[in-house]
Amino acid sequence: MTGEVRGQDGPLTRRVSSGAVWEPVVGYSRAVAAGDYVFVSGCTSIDGAQFVHPDDAFAQTTQAIANVAAALEALGSGLRDVVRTRMFVTDMTRWEEYGRAHGAAFGSSMPATSMIGISALVDARMLVEVEAVAYRPGIGGPQPGPDAVAGLA
Repeated sequence: MTGEVRGQDGPLTRRVSSGAVWEPVVGYSRAVAAGDYVFVSGCTSIDGAQFVHPDDAFAQTTQAIANVAAALEALGSGLRDVVRTRMFVTDMTRWEEYGRAHGAAFGSSMPATSMIGISALVDARMLVEVEAVAYRPGIGGPQPGPDAVAGLA
């Protein structure tokens, strides 16, 4: 994540941005920690500001999930905490490629998931977008600083 946690918007809410240029235009955060949950906006096959892995459904899904992981990690969570994913795919005939990448990332935690066929994403080269919801008690609240974690606070 190139962005930073932007502080609290309420008693149990924290947000993070990926730094993508379209986030302020569209008006969304990459991820929001609220209460005990983290909601991650749809992630695609973007590395920094560049689209990567054209026409490779497995690699695009792997990159999208890596972007989900980065958003979760920026808020103190991780893929192990994911309880729900949604995969929006532009070519359902490639379901196994998307599914294998999802299984490689989530095979041990096995979140609830949906694979939803759609007509297009924002860039015609994009084949998949992955959303996630993670559960980690207290994640939306103030997090201890490094000194508190080290037992120095």
